[in-house]
Amino acid sequence: MTDNTYDPCAFDTSLDTTGLYCPEPIMLMHNKVRDMTPGQVLKVIATDPATTRDVPKFCQFLGHQLLQQDESGDHYVYFIRLA
Repeated sequence: MTDNTYDPCAFDTSLDTTGLYCPEPIMLMHNKVRDMTPGQVLKVIATDPATTRDVPKFCQFLGHQLLQQDESGDHYVYFIRLA
């Protein structure tokens, strides 16, 4: 039997956008993914509640896979596998 759950400890690089507000987190994500290769996983940490809407749309628009989305207090954490 295979386990299809994602291991949140497994990521290639991270981006901390704590304290930044729309549109800065998404702009920084665009810049970060340019330096990455398809299949790599990006961990994004944010405090802007708008990222709960913006990050999934970013992934959908660019074809990336949103592996996991978590909220802990005022922090939001995303794991994205690049297309």
